[in-house]
Amino acid sequence: MDDTPVGPPAGRIATFLRPRVGGLPRTFWVLWAGTLLNRLGTMVEPFLGLYLTTARGLSLGQAGAVMAVLGAGSFAGQIAGGALADRIGRRATLTTATVGTGAAMLALGYAHGIAMITVAALVLGLLLDMYRPASQAMVADIISPAERPRAFGLLFWAVNLGWAFSMVLGGTLAREGFQLLFWIDALTCAAFGVLVWRAVPETRVRGGGREDGPGGFVQVLRDRVMVGYAAVMLCYTFVLMQGMTTMPLAMKEAGLGPQDYGIAIAANGALIIIVQPLVNAWLSRRDHSLVMVAGFVLVGAGYGLTALVSSLPGFTATILVWTLGEITAASVLQAVVADLAPPHLRGRYSGLYGMAWSGGFLLAPLGGTQLLGTGGPALLWLSCTGLALAAAAGQLALAPAVRRRRAAVIDDSFSS
Repeated sequence: MDDTPVGPPAGRIATFLRPRVGGLPRTFWVLWAGTLLNRLGTMVEPFLGLYLTTARGLSLGQAGAVMAVLGAGSFAGQIAGGALADRIGRRATLTTATVGTGAAMLALGYAHGIAMITVAALVLGLLLDMYRPASQAMVADIISPAERPRAFGLLFWAVNLGWAFSMVLGGTLAREGFQLLFWIDALTCAAFGVLVWRAVPETRVRGGGREDGPGGFVQVLRDRVMVGYAAVMLCYTFVLMQGMTTMPLAMKEAGLGPQDYGIAIAANGALIIIVQPLVNAWLSRRDHSLVMVAGFVLVGAGYGLTALVSSLPGFTATILVWTLGEITAASVLQAVVADLAPPHLRGRYSGLYGMAWSGGFLLAPLGGTQLLGTGGPALLWLSCTGLALAAAAGQLALAPAVRRRRAAVIDDSFSS
């Protein structure tokens, strides 16, 4: 007869999970589930270039122009999403943006001709990331300052878990045609919005400032700490996105093909899914600026080491290094924005943060390909190292102000 007790293992599991996922409100978990659902269906963006050149017969130049329009729309959508989140509320903005994204996704999927495709891509870009400032502001509204890094880290994990799944399934389904991808993406976007509308109350804080007044973004731009932080994020994002943009081209110059890149970059998602939940709670308790500096340095080191490799194992190893940096920095990035933002401007602050990321996405392929074409892989990867170290230095300069603002936010949360 087996007399092994069942209590202790269950207790150890509970002890392990409690500091990582315990104590967060139901509203957060609804938002988390919606985020995961949305990312599980993200199947169009990774294959959009292939779709435009094969199913719609566009040239490479035309396809590039359409994707640039999509990116420009996303940049503008962050501004609009931030303003709307503060004006009409987080819930209404998130629902409108995600349901609208679903409709725009189908419009792009059925559009013919370069003119109609470009218009559909612009509308889709405007709506695609409009929900993000509202989502980030909602987390800041409902989660205490001490717990925000953990909550944002869990959302980061959900995004990457869903992305890993959608990349594999999307690639498989794309072989049978692209229309199904557009429908899956559209339905999961809309489902996210409906879920939030039905299950999440409005969280916007009223009465803390002129949230309905004009000039909201002017107030954000007067905050030199936040503007400096956005500049740091732009620099960091430019570096981080090289792994998704120019790395396949650099691997091609080393004699490696698309399948090799797929295998190597899969290490990024796998490491995030495995490691991030284990370290997020611990990192969130450390000084936020120092955590980011450590992450930026690791990202810079990983890309710098890429200049020394030319084999699949070598590229995979360097990806693992900068992925550790990505995990480290991501544990606190959005929490800093929430600490810097006054309650009535959380949407707009998150919008500026999102603009920095969108700007990095836009500039990464442009700048990366120029560096690769001018000086080869060595110049590209060493430039990435320099830019990552510049971001680390910038964050160190901001660190005293960030600490003061966080201390004030925590004091206010205790006094209230």
